[in-house]
Amino acid sequence: MAGEKITYEVFYTLAGIYVGAGEVSFTVSLEKFKGRPVYHVVGDGKTYRSYDWFYKVRDRYESYIDTATLLPLKFIRNIHEGGYKKYELVNFDQQEHTATTLKGVYNVPNCIQDVLSAVYFARNLNYDQYHPGDRIYFDMFLDNKVYNIYIRYLGKEKVQTRFGEFNAIKIKPLLIEGTIFKGGEGMVVWVSDDPNHIPVRIESPIIVGSIKADMIEYQGIRYPFTSLIKAN
Repeated sequence: MAGEKITYEVFYTLAGIYVGAGEVSFTVSLEKFKGRPVYHVVGDGKTYRSYDWFYKVRDRYESYIDTATLLPLKFIRNIHEGGYKKYELVNFDQQEHTATTLKGVYNVPNCIQDVLSAVYFARNLNYDQYHPGDRIYFDMFLDNKVYNIYIRYLGKEKVQTRFGEFNAIKIKPLLIEGTIFKGGEGMVVWVSDDPNHIPVRIESPIIVGSIKADMIEYQGIRYPFTSLIKAN
């Protein structure tokens, strides 16, 4: 996982017309946090400057994930979406089951995830043990609240992306409604059907219209990209 960088192009669609709206990248580095080795995961999302007039996005998420347990120890969210801005800082004590934020200390369940570590939790699941329609539950802490959410496994299929054609695992994460995304099971994610489990395509309705994101570049992946049938 350390050294990995995945980049996506995001397309916005309204009335069936797709427009390149921005890019999202996820990078992972190996660092120390309070003397413990952690994966420092950074998710950066931004709209292209030509699209900023319509809806400007400058989002940055960071998670410090314990390499031994794959549980988050610290989470930072710094977002700018349209006219909405928010900064969130969370320190997790996974042994004491607490989350300390700028608003106070909260009791949380065992094995709590943040919104970014949840992506890597999903990538480390063994989907071969599930059947189409199965729900995989976990707890996530966001905005000073605990949410019991799930990933629904839908099966396997081939998917065509801008990068190429992949053998993929198809899942639906349960979303929490926010400033961009609608809540519910609207989002569909196709994950590479190989040990990397990299999301290669994402489709989702948003508050107005819908988006599609395709992986366009990768580096530093741990395993061969055996799910890639044919590159474009």
